[in-house]
Amino acid sequence: MNEQLKIRQNGRNASDTKQRSPLLDLCNHVPEAALEQLGSSRSGLTPDQVEERLEKYGPNEVTQEKPPAWYVQLFHAFLTPFNGVLFAVSVVSLFSDVIFAEPEDRTFRTIIVLVSMVLLSTLLRFWQEFRSNKAAEELKAMVSSTAAVLRAGMDRPQEIPISTLVPGDVIYLSAGDMVPADVRLLTAKDLFVSQAMLTGESIPLEKYPVAPPQRTSAANAPDTLLERETACFMGTNVVSGTATAVVAATGDATFFGAVAKDIAGARPLTSFDKGISKVSWMLVRFLMVMTPLVFLINGLSKGDWLQSLLFAVSVAVGLTPEMLPMIVTTNLAKGAVVMARRKAIVKRLNAIQNFGAMDILCTDKTGTLTQNKIILERHLNIHGKDDLQVLEFAWINSFHQTGLKNLLDVAVLDYAIQHEIVSKLQHYKKIDEIPFDFMRRRMSVVVRGGDGKNLMVCKGAIEEMLPLCVSADDNGAEAGGVMPFTTEMRKEVRRVTRKLNQEGLRALAVGYKRLPPEDRTYTVEDEKDFVLAGYVAFLDPPKETARQAIAALREHGISVKIITGDNEVVTRKICKEVGLPIEHALLGKDIEKLSDAELQESAEITTIFAKMSPVQKSRVIRALKSKGHTVGFLGDGINDAAALKDADVGISVDTAVDIAKESADIILLEKSLLVLEEAVVEGRKTFANIIKYIKMTASSNFGNVFSVLIASIFLPFLPMLPIQLLVQNLLYDVSQVSIPWDDVDQDFLKVPRKWDAAGIARFMVFIGPISSIFDVVTFWLMWHVFGANTADKQSLFQSGWFVVGLLTQTLIVHMIRTQHIPFIQSRAAWPVILLTASIMAFGIYLPFSSLGEHLGMVPLPLSYFPWLAGILLSYCVLTQLVKKFYIRRFGQWL
Repeated sequence: MNEQLKIRQNGRNASDTKQRSPLLDLCNHVPEAALEQLGSSRSGLTPDQVEERLEKYGPNEVTQEKPPAWYVQLFHAFLTPFNGVLFAVSVVSLFSDVIFAEPEDRTFRTIIVLVSMVLLSTLLRFWQEFRSNKAAEELKAMVSSTAAVLRAGMDRPQEIPISTLVPGDVIYLSAGDMVPADVRLLTAKDLFVSQAMLTGESIPLEKYPVAPPQRTSAANAPDTLLERETACFMGTNVVSGTATAVVAATGDATFFGAVAKDIAGARPLTSFDKGISKVSWMLVRFLMVMTPLVFLINGLSKGDWLQSLLFAVSVAVGLTPEMLPMIVTTNLAKGAVVMARRKAIVKRLNAIQNFGAMDILCTDKTGTLTQNKIILERHLNIHGKDDLQVLEFAWINSFHQTGLKNLLDVAVLDYAIQHEIVSKLQHYKKIDEIPFDFMRRRMSVVVRGGDGKNLMVCKGAIEEMLPLCVSADDNGAEAGGVMPFTTEMRKEVRRVTRKLNQEGLRALAVGYKRLPPEDRTYTVEDEKDFVLAGYVAFLDPPKETARQAIAALREHGISVKIITGDNEVVTRKICKEVGLPIEHALLGKDIEKLSDAELQESAEITTIFAKMSPVQKSRVIRALKSKGHTVGFLGDGINDAAALKDADVGISVDTAVDIAKESADIILLEKSLLVLEEAVVEGRKTFANIIKYIKMTASSNFGNVFSVLIASIFLPFLPMLPIQLLVQNLLYDVSQVSIPWDDVDQDFLKVPRKWDAAGIARFMVFIGPISSIFDVVTFWLMWHVFGANTADKQSLFQSGWFVVGLLTQTLIVHMIRTQHIPFIQSRAAWPVILLTASIMAFGIYLPFSSLGEHLGMVPLPLSYFPWLAGILLSYCVLTQLVKKFYIRRFGQWL
């Protein structure tokens, strides 16, 4: 709430931006004067004007939404703790090996090695993150919003990308549209706009081309720009009605652009964000305790405080999962690219984890369980007999409306064309309309016929229409004609419509009334005293893949719940046909009577939520979330926008209305539960590979610090030189770069997975010390067997521990990535095998190379390698035994 208040306060000064918006001044002029001031007209701008203004004002985009330039990403890739330590060590080496060294002893070899490591680390991270960001932006570009624009020379408005809008463009708005820029209204009909994203107020505001008289007086003048009835703002959405408007400001000059920093990231943190934060802080706290301890122990025992400081800082770098941002970003981007191949476009990368963690999917019925190919099956009188007059009235209503033409209207128009009734109805002239909204669930048009009289035709839900009807066209009776709408007739209507519903048909009522020939504005208050003509019944057959998809979702631990505005009977029939078990059903009117606590209990055991309003949909989503579920919502309509934002992961389709696509986290290129199930599996793979890296790094680093502490206490020299520790850490990080391409065990994918920071800490404590056991064995081996027990022989000791430490750290990749026996029951993907094998081979070779010599290493005796093989084999066996105990004790591995 404080955030919304802050945004509203900023609204008072929104026009005082670097590029001042003329909207406030335009609201004080009549529409024609506003057009003149913008150098435009009702027929729109010419191509030359558009090109000139696009060059002057730039694209209609908010600057903050653009990804950073490549050189900014490169700079950020350089600014890591790892590179900071390498740079510090380079400076020390510059002074000790070059500046203060004797001329014959001067050497740049250490500096060259360190600079090479900085370049390798920086370029590796930059390349991966640059590719990831580029892939993410390309995926976002696949889902673009458009606006209906009229420009000079056009016969009718055309859809163009909103980024190409310029001040002076004339646009058309209707229900479901997102307002693409700050605009001044020219015309409007029953226009209601939701400004919730800017003000936090959920009630839509009515907008007018000219402010109502009561609002033009000084006493009642609006306080802020947001309260102007003649203006609409970028990012808000049209709930109902139609309008034309002229663009006043675009991009950063809009109200949205002026306060973008405040409303950016307004969505709550996901469990992914919270999980990463908890793990990071856990490692930071561990680092802050262990680093000073290592420094003090080595400084006091060895007496070389500078070397001890460098060593302690190197240990700190070893504890820091500096590759975490790159690994996470690469995992998410790779997952997003693969999901795109599965026809799912990820708008917000962090939503992938929630997608994989989803255990309840709430979806509508139309287009998900059904084919979304609605056809008009029947046009019936009140007795259920075919009646051409009902079809004619339905055509008049569907043809003359200018608001949101849904699939039902399209079905009516197509059917009328096929049956050649359009020609005899074209003499009707439209006078007015009362647009559809989701509270009334009906829409009306007023036309004038050849007799000079007005005719109002209303089409809508049966429950909404019956209370408005006082008469009925009793064409089935012997007497015929208009009759009073008796109780018996009402019962007959309910019997006929219920039978249609049981057959899987959706029925709408059609009513009409004749009016005096007036040219006036009609309102909702005029929707009364109708004559019920009959019903139009539509069929939307179930999808062939729906049964298979629901079964697949159930196998992956996801229960499906239907939230629909349709009635319960039709929904039950569809669910039965696609194999969705029905436990309980709730109607919207029933939900209104339940408290939040009662709804939480009922929602968990309910499969069908029918006759739902937008507000009720959101209540159900929030109720399920409050019970600890990760909830996904699939919707594509205006009435779905609020629920899409309330869900843990909002899912829409590329054919959805603009506001639904804007509210969603993931866009499906095909409205199918089968596509959704495939994308969920990919989301779980992405999450699994991120968790692998975090657990590998946390446990490995935890064990290394214990080993360092033990060695620092008992050894008369450093167990490993700072430069050696840094190189080992770099090689280990490189070995994990391929983890995003690793395979995931099928049993991991069967159930939803959530972040568990406590589980990561527990895992670290259990697995980390295993490597310390074998490090101590290595210390004993190098000290007693190979005689590396003096300062003169420290290079041999350090070389031996370097190889064991690197190989055990690299092997942990294969041990931790699966709960099964690695290499036998579960094998890593080839990129992981090849990279880890290469790093292990390089680590063994390093002490024998000239580079190893520069790092202070010496060749290891051949008798060392049988001991090395025994240590590695014992390490794998003990880790596997601990793994089995851990799974029995805590139930899961990753």
